[in-house]
Amino acid sequence: MVRIADVAKMANVSTATVSRVISHTGTVKKETAEKVLEAIKKLNYQPNVLARQLRKLETKTILVVVPDIANTFFSNVLRGIESVAMKNGYQVLLGDMDNYVERENGYLYILRQRKVDGVILLAARSNQWLLEEAAKEYPIVLACEYYEGSQLPTVSIDNVSSARKATDYLINLQHTRIGHITGPLNIVVGRDRLRGFQQAMNQYNLPVDPLLVQEGNFSFESGFNLMLKFLALEKPPTAVFAANDEMAMGAIKAIKSKGFIVPKDISVIGFDDIKFASIFEPALTTIEQPTFSIGKKAMELLIELIYHHELPKVQFILEDQLIVRESCAVCLSK
Repeated sequence: MVRIADVAKMANVSTATVSRVISHTGTVKKETAEKVLEAIKKLNYQPNVLARQLRKLETKTILVVVPDIANTFFSNVLRGIESVAMKNGYQVLLGDMDNYVERENGYLYILRQRKVDGVILLAARSNQWLLEEAAKEYPIVLACEYYEGSQLPTVSIDNVSSARKATDYLINLQHTRIGHITGPLNIVVGRDRLRGFQQAMNQYNLPVDPLLVQEGNFSFESGFNLMLKFLALEKPPTAVFAANDEMAMGAIKAIKSKGFIVPKDISVIGFDDIKFASIFEPALTTIEQPTFSIGKKAMELLIELIYHHELPKVQFILEDQLIVRESCAVCLSK
């Protein structure tokens, strides 16, 4: 078996120099590095990556915890994470909570056992104090979801202002009777999007009918079923703001099933701008989250924490955008 000493002998350098070339650390002259790389190639030397990782107490692996892997919103966030991870030599493991808080705690135990170098949580469901205590010892970053007032490194959008923007758009289309299908209200993004909806309605002195605010679970099915409840009312809404795109698509399906037309009879706006939003019929007007950028920034922060670098700040709020397509129109009813 070829050893690092054999490479050093052929290149006429020290083993430390060979190690620096392999690990890309320290300063090595270009000519020297080229001699080392040539020796590695000729001898077909395979560095003992496992031994090096054990010496450094690192795994070059990070864990990403997703609340629900079936939710297509997270796919582009994961792509952003992987784009940075691969460039920096990290592998990404995926953990699916399936919306069970207990699983999140189990994944954190993997971090405590040092089986991974750090964790990115795409959900904030477990006890905030316990997570903050864990973050004092281990690299942890939150993305997409967040805790209010927390000092945990977090990457997200401003869900209150984004929901307000979506509701404003419907109001400016002259809708006054607007329904809202919320996300789960035990999750901060569900509560914040409801707050944004309420703020917009209050700003225009429009009443919020309790019957027109129904709690969903971010699934297509809940959007479909809750829209049927709206349609069963004596006076259905002329527009609906759904707290994510899957529920918005479910709502549109329910509207069509009752013989109504979107947006002629009822306008629908979603949230997230998942891939299917642009190819759904009608194409969905929605709030675009910068999902790839969220994942990219979260991984960049995690690497900084892994290398014990001080962060310039801990809360990173990225810009969202209203994407206007075909599912909303001016209200024609009086």
